[in-house]
Formats: sequence, structure tokens, C-alpha cells
Amino acid sequence: MPRLVVVSNRVPLPSERGPRAGGLAVALTDALRPGTLWFGWSGRHAGASGPPCVQQAAGITYATIDLTDAEYRAFYVHFSNGALWPLLHLRLGLITFRREDYEGYRDVNKRFADSLAPMLRPDDLIWAHDYHLIPFAEELRLIGVRNRVGFFLHTPFVPPAILIALPRAVNLLRALCAYDVIGFHTRKDRYEFVECVREILGIIPQTDEAFEYQGRTVQLIVNPIGIDAAGFARTAVQAAAGADAKRLRASLGGRALAIGVDRLDYSKGLSHRFEAFAALLEQHPEHRREVNFLQIAARSREDSQDYQRLRRELDRLVGEINGRFSEFDWAPIRYMTRAVRRQTLAGFMRMARLAVVTPLRDGMNLVAKEFIAAQDPADPGVLILSRFAGAAEDLNEALIVNPLDADEIAEAMRHGLTMSLGERQERHQSLRAKVWENTAARFCAAFLSHLSDEPAQRPRQPPRVKAAS
Repeated sequence: MPRLVVVSNRVPLPSERGPRAGGLAVALTDALRPGTLWFGWSGRHAGASGPPCVQQAAGITYATIDLTDAEYRAFYVHFSNGALWPLLHLRLGLITFRREDYEGYRDVNKRFADSLAPMLRPDDLIWAHDYHLIPFAEELRLIGVRNRVGFFLHTPFVPPAILIALPRAVNLLRALCAYDVIGFHTRKDRYEFVECVREILGIIPQTDEAFEYQGRTVQLIVNPIGIDAAGFARTAVQAAAGADAKRLRASLGGRALAIGVDRLDYSKGLSHRFEAFAALLEQHPEHRREVNFLQIAARSREDSQDYQRLRRELDRLVGEINGRFSEFDWAPIRYMTRAVRRQTLAGFMRMARLAVVTPLRDGMNLVAKEFIAAQDPADPGVLILSRFAGAAEDLNEALIVNPLDADEIAEAMRHGLTMSLGERQERHQSLRAKVWENTAARFCAAFLSHLSDEPAQRPRQPPRVKAAS
């Protein structure tokens, strides 16, 4: 049986797995069987490049390399997060491009390939993840690696007119074509990629599912990521009876809870969300003192000036809204920028009447699925979901909103807070069935069946569902 080799920007080392495990580590749990090799950056900085550090746990091998400060800045800070991230989230005005950063990005991908190649076996299946590793397969091919290599993009993709705005975009698009299988969350993202291949590279794919490139077939799949729904539901039930949930429940004093859980990022629409909550309180004063909004926005990428500006703006906005609407025994917004354990979040989600998931643009957004899994089917809360999150392609029983329209979000909040039990149950029943069907296990099995080129074993693709307007 071929060995699976996972490659990602960061490797979640065994010591880091647990309550704060990242989304990728959680999503790939079902694929990580004894014998698997996970390769990538350790998260550490070193004075000079060195060989991989290898450790094992539960039969899985973790191989990591350190990056020098210069490599980290060029590869991670400046090009991955200063150019590719804003590009893929349609924020062209935030792109910063420097030739030396692009070259540093390519150099680190080459170093990944050079460091991994000696560890490979001829029949290994290699699965690379996300925009940090766009040129990785091309670098492997240049040193003679002929294994099947797959790539999954966890962000959205963009139309040709947007992609071409990035210098060196043609080179990156060609590099992506060195993969055997490329996976996207949504049909729209795959469509945009096909259009880029058609318009920028001049390749005419026969279908949206595959095309020929330099004598090889590049397969394109739509494979929305999921969660361990049953496991998260069990965690939520247990956590809702725990000490943290009891403290939160007591502090609410019988008021409804609205919750947002995000990484602190300009793509998440946090300022629009806060303004929407203020609009709810202004336009529907009957909800004052009846609901608290808890926003958890864990800090990230703190060495970026864009993120530093965002944090200052959110601090100002929360202070302004609380100053405007607070009373001596109630403040409308509770705002946290530190990480909270996943178990604790599950308990908070189970308690919440509303989840407000309104990114300006998102690949999928697993918080939406976690909220659905956490709910009590007998008395479920209501999901408010951005139409620009990948999850909206399937989860159309949520209250779908334009995240740029504060009044529309405010109206959805009012609708959710006043929705009848019967309507809440009906919406939740449909959403729950979808979350339980499209799980993390299905995501892994579907991608790996394509990567191993075994079509007879592929799980059924999720049905095409038109998002509600």
C-alpha cells in the first residue's frame, strides 16, 4: 500500500496537537495512519539552513526544517501573506510585490523539495497543502521526482483579470500545472482556475475536470473540506456542562448569546460585523440588554502592518459601540484577541442563539460547520453566513447575507433572534444532514482516491446545491 506524504507550510508537531490544534491537523486526522510522513516548516528560525529534524509519534513520522530569518520574511511574511493572500482574497490594494520576495518564496519551495526528495519512496503519494506551496511540485519534477503529487487550495481562487495583476502570475500558474491532482472547495473556484488556464496559458480544457499539460493529465476536483461532526457534537455537549461554559452562562444573566469565532484577519469582515450589531441595536432597540455579542478573534501574523492597523481599528470600533450602547450592567460586545481552547469554543457554540460567520471572502470556513454540529437539535441556534464563504455553496438553509451590508446582517440577526422554534429546527435539520455527510473523513478519502487514481473507490461527490439569494 503506498505511503502518504503530507507537505504543508507548518507541521503540527506531536507536542502541539491537542486543544489548540489547527484546522489542517484536525481535518487530516483520518488520513494520518501509521506510516504516514508529514513534512514542512518547524515554525522555528535558525541562523543557517540545516537538514530535516525527524521525530515519530503514534507511528507517524514528522520531518521538519527550520527557516532562516531571511527565508521566513521573504517566503512567509512578504510573498505568501503580503502578495498571495491579498490576491486570493481580492484585496489588490494590499498586495506588496518585490522581486526578491518572489525569489525567496521559490527558493524555500526548492528547499522543501530538495530536503524531502531523499526521504521519498517510489510509490509514495504526496499531498501538498495551500498557497505557500504552489511551486512545490514543479521543484520536485525538476530534480527528477515522478511520484503522483496532489495539491489542495484552502483559499478561494480568482478570475484571470485578478490573477494576472500579480507579477510572475504566469510562472505560478504554470507551476501549479506540475501537480497531478488539484483540489478546490467549490465549483466556482475550480471554474476560475480553468478560466485562468484557458486565458493566460492558452490551454483549452475539454472539461472542467481535467486538461493536458506537457504530456501529463492534470485532474481538477471539487472536494469541500469537512469536520468530524459527531466528534465535535460530543465535545460540545460535554463542554457546555463544563466550568468555562457555566461561567459564561452566569455572566449572560439569561440574555441571548451571539458568537463569532475567527482569526484576526482583514478577510473576516469583523468591522462590518461590529457595525451590523450596532445597527441592530440602533434599529431594533428592543434587543438592547437582551443579547451579548462575543467575538473571539485570535491574533495572527502580528509582524504585518496590515494586521496591526486592523487590530487598532477593531479596538477603536468596539470601544465606540460599547461606549454608545452600554448600560451600567450590560455591555453589548465582548471582544477577545487571545486563543481559546477548541473544547471551550464548542461549549460556547452550543449555548449560542446566533453564530455570525460573515467573511468578506473565505475558502470554506469550518466555524460554520462546527456551529451546526454543536447545536442541540431540540433547540438549535441560527447560522448567519456570508454568501462569499465557500460553505455557502452547500449550507443554503443558513441566513445568507452580503457581508458588506451592515443593514442586511442586522436584519438577519433580528430574524435569528426572533425565529420560531419550528423554523429553527427545520433549518438545522437540513444543515445538520449536510455537515454529517460531508465530513473530514470523506474529504480525505475523496482526495486520496483521486491521487491514487482509483476511481472505483471514490466516495460520492457532494450534491450541487444552489445557494439561496
